[in-house]
Amino acid sequence: MGAAVSRAIRNFNLENRAEREISKMKPSPAPRHPSTKSLLREQMSHHPEIKGEVARKDDKLLSFLRDVYVDSKDPVSSVKVTDAGKRQEPKEFRLVKGQDFNMMSIKNVPKGKISIVEALTLLNNHKLYPETWTAEKIAEEYCLEQKDVKSLLKYFVTFEVKIIPPEDKKAIPSK
Repeated sequence: MGAAVSRAIRNFNLENRAEREISKMKPSPAPRHPSTKSLLREQMSHHPEIKGEVARKDDKLLSFLRDVYVDSKDPVSSVKVTDAGKRQEPKEFRLVKGQDFNMMSIKNVPKGKISIVEALTLLNNHKLYPETWTAEKIAEEYCLEQKDVKSLLKYFVTFEVKIIPPEDKKAIPSK
């Protein structure tokens, strides 16, 4: 009920109000700041030719405007040009070593990278047999850079879980 009443009030005399707005000749200029009104009046009184210059249309400028033809096209970005100039080299892949965990998603690994399973395997091999699995051999085996392998062996270790069976149940004195 309320919507129908508000709609009726909003649409009351709508055609006449719209016709009145459309028939206005020109929108009124924005209000000027009071301090500029006095300056404008002063300039108009000193230079009366300014009022005529403002209202006059310049035929020369209008003819220039008629001669202008605008044709726009989307600019070609420079990123596409630089990308087209460089051709990506195909990556070399190698097969994953040690398929003990049967990882279905990883079929091959780019050269210079290793999978998580391979990283754990090589860390464990180096831990168990450090004289056999040196940084040089690991770098050659897994197609890695030697400095990366040295950093890997220096800063990463695998967990070692030791379960110590109790030798004697009386090892901990009871109170």
